[in-house]
Amino acid sequence: MKTSMKGLNKDLILRLAKRKNEPKWVTDLRLSGLKYWNELEMPKWAPKVFGEDETWLNLDNIEMYVEPKSEMVSSWDEVPTEVRQVFDELGIPEAEKEGLAGVGAQYDSEIIYHNLKEKMKKQGVVYLPMEEAILDEKYSETVKEHFMKLIPTNDHKFAALHAAVWSGGSFIYVPKNVSVEIPLQSYYRLNAPGAGQFEHTLIIVDEGADMHFIEGCSAPKYNVANLHAGEVELFVHKNARLKFSTVESWSKNMFNLTTKRAIVEAGGEIEWVTGNFGSKVSMVYPMTILNGEGAKCDYTGVSFAAKGQVLDTGAKVVHAAKNTYSIINTKSLAKGDGVSVNRTLAKILPQAKGSRAYIDCKSLILDKEAKAEAIPEVKVYCMDAEASHEASVGKISEEALFYLKSRGISEDKARAMIVRGFTDEISKELPIEYAMEMNNLIRMEMEGTA
Repeated sequence: MKTSMKGLNKDLILRLAKRKNEPKWVTDLRLSGLKYWNELEMPKWAPKVFGEDETWLNLDNIEMYVEPKSEMVSSWDEVPTEVRQVFDELGIPEAEKEGLAGVGAQYDSEIIYHNLKEKMKKQGVVYLPMEEAILDEKYSETVKEHFMKLIPTNDHKFAALHAAVWSGGSFIYVPKNVSVEIPLQSYYRLNAPGAGQFEHTLIIVDEGADMHFIEGCSAPKYNVANLHAGEVELFVHKNARLKFSTVESWSKNMFNLTTKRAIVEAGGEIEWVTGNFGSKVSMVYPMTILNGEGAKCDYTGVSFAAKGQVLDTGAKVVHAAKNTYSIINTKSLAKGDGVSVNRTLAKILPQAKGSRAYIDCKSLILDKEAKAEAIPEVKVYCMDAEASHEASVGKISEEALFYLKSRGISEDKARAMIVRGFTDEISKELPIEYAMEMNNLIRMEMEGTA
């Protein structure tokens, strides 16, 4: 008989910990998360987004953990038929065949398929489900040293919730001076109605190493609220490079409250490429701490808020060392009564002499009902530094539409062409299968826009 995992209390956490046979230090983190969930106040923005009564967040109605129907396998043919059909539709096996080095597929609360190509294993690359890495004698101490260190259990209320009930996710370690030539990938599918997904991704790119990680997310639409509060912690060591790409296409009953954070050491570099689509509400701002001299951050993101959506997205960078460099380039689109917010921050600390930060936010409104807002923020506490920002909110140019229509192009196609041009630089940064997915999502959202 299935035991309910709804609600948030000590009994649920201890049952979850027992099921996973996890060490005491992990359970202690869970209990710490429960403590801070009960103590921390709801963020000030919550009533504006979710309504004054916040009934959507009645945790007694959210399934915190969904029991898997089968154990994890490494062969696609061994995945249960009904699960395989869902991922076949999403193109997961095809994506792997196209050359992705490793694929981890999470269905609801657990990883159900995991595979890493032999070449990566010979290079010493580690790519494991999070729970397996915690229990593995070779890697458990490394995981303990890094797990929930960038995003502690008391960071904010939803970080506390994640700490209490996290499940699934991936652990990746790239050894010194190893270049992973083809991307690693994880795909997260939340399929159960009224459920939460709380995967934890931990990536360590050691000194001089280089890799590209791709994260995909999706869920079907239900008439009840689903909650996603995942976490991503990224450690980029000296002279290492990490590219982290995300395409999120959640259904429009999803509340997406994910926390992502990276720390970059001297000479290291992180590149974020993000596409936010779907969900009822998204509030996601990847944060980078440039912690060593010469560290760099490059963030490129696009979001599309359609009818009934509030997409509040952006990025944050903290310059904490000399001669660091960051650029944040965000683009957003809004249609119907959709609300798109570009929220960005560049903070240069007193010790970050010679650092440079640049923010560029652009928003495109596609009809009269849509709303868009750009909120770039720059905080400079160092006299020997450069920082600049620009932001713009506008509509599709009537002149451009007139020109394209005069060339025999219909208005719908003309609008779609202008939008594709607006988002083109994002598409170019993604592998072909994800660029196609993003363009298809934009095309579907553009239907009926006038």
